[in-house]
Amino acid sequence: MKKLTPFLISCVLLFGAAACDNVAKTDSDAPEPGEVTEVPTPAQTQGAKEDGQSEVRRDQLNSDIRAREQRDQAAGGVTTDRTAEDLASEVRSKLEANIPGGKLTVKGTEEGTVTVSGTVNNQDQLAKIQPLAKEISGVKNVIVNAVVAPPQG
Repeated sequence: MKKLTPFLISCVLLFGAAACDNVAKTDSDAPEPGEVTEVPTPAQTQGAKEDGQSEVRRDQLNSDIRAREQRDQAAGGVTTDRTAEDLASEVRSKLEANIPGGKLTVKGTEEGTVTVSGTVNNQDQLAKIQPLAKEISGVKNVIVNAVVAPPQG
């Protein structure tokens, strides 16, 4: 038993460290930061749109966003100790809830800068990225490297 406990703790820590390397994405097919992407097929776009616009998914995302905002307010609105991963995760949730069908990758920094890369379906969605990201507490600067790539078909 004495040898099993340190082994289990080590496994949990190793798994946690490996999980922290992931970049926040709005879709599993979203590109890695800086990766050149192909235009999504109509079927891919429709599937993402249906998932992103489903009532259950939107409720989940909005509930998550509200819970984070309430937590921040309960902490006095202080956001200076936010991690880059936390900022990226919150921005990703906000974009996912409001830009269905987008294939976006979000990367954050400790200084409050978030970089959004990937594709959206139209110019209106592209224009929404910066204002939506700035709604997240702690985001000071938004770099938009996303492009418009309407679905093929």
